[in-house]
Amino acid sequence: MTDSHGRTIRDLRISVTDRCNFRCVYCMEPDVRFAPRESLLSTSEIIRVARIAESLGVRKIRLTGGEPTLHSELAAIIAGIRAATGVEIAMITNASLLTRDALREWKAAGLARVTISIDSLRPDRFARLTRSTSSPADVLAGVERTIAEGLTPLKLNAVLIRGFNDDEAADLAELARLYSIEMRFIEYMPLDSGHTWDSSKWVSAAETRAAIEDRFPLIARDDDDPSSTARTFAFADGAPGRIGFIAPVSSPFCGACSRLRLTADGKVRPCLFSTTEWDLRAALRAGATDDHLADFLIDATWTKQPGHGIASHDFRQPARPMSAIGG
Repeated sequence: MTDSHGRTIRDLRISVTDRCNFRCVYCMEPDVRFAPRESLLSTSEIIRVARIAESLGVRKIRLTGGEPTLHSELAAIIAGIRAATGVEIAMITNASLLTRDALREWKAAGLARVTISIDSLRPDRFARLTRSTSSPADVLAGVERTIAEGLTPLKLNAVLIRGFNDDEAADLAELARLYSIEMRFIEYMPLDSGHTWDSSKWVSAAETRAAIEDRFPLIARDDDDPSSTARTFAFADGAPGRIGFIAPVSSPFCGACSRLRLTADGKVRPCLFSTTEWDLRAALRAGATDDHLADFLIDATWTKQPGHGIASHDFRQPARPMSAIGG
């Protein structure tokens, strides 16, 4: 699949559920109502779309949410995609439900690697940010279990918000050294359900890097995939692990974007910030053939916008929050 700007789609992010057991302040207000279950794609529908997407050149599928580990048929989804395709299957999670038994089951089903979100190492801040009963210790236990089960290379994601947790950049960066993994910092984006995003709370990747380098000098790596969302750095002292910066606000990477998104209720979104969606669920449930669905995905991809335009004066925040789009 190629869009009208010459970009080839190789990565598909599938949201398997809009439900989440966290209510992170940059994503979901406490009173958010979830979509009716019957409106969400079934396990067989997800697997069918994955198979068709692979036939069109998709090579990586990331399962997202909401919180994907809440899906009662997650293992069946992973196993079905693995049986129907040869793609790499990854998952992003808040790690609150990562038991050893669950990780082993998902790995046996075909899951290759995991990305985990952690925005603070301070229990009080973590509770205020996630509005949950989980703790940083719970997340780090999930990190250790994931590494032990070999679902690697493991990546951790953090969103820094000015005046809230931006003073933890170096502390979070130290996790990369401790676990020999990649710690990534994602710029705060306008994707909250309350539409209260405030640019004054945005922390640039450059500022975060400077804060980290006050403790841990970094060296830029030169082996990043051009379509990667992150630009990565090694520790100058040779310590294990690396640091990644995902900077959609200050340094958009739209020109090499290779991603397409499918929401839990079956809408195709060519861009994270798309304001137009394509209703694939309707076609699925109307008896469309595989060829028709393939043409549908090709046509939707062709409409992929050149960039998200967050910094432009006429930028419009998507109606959906991140939890309803899929990370």
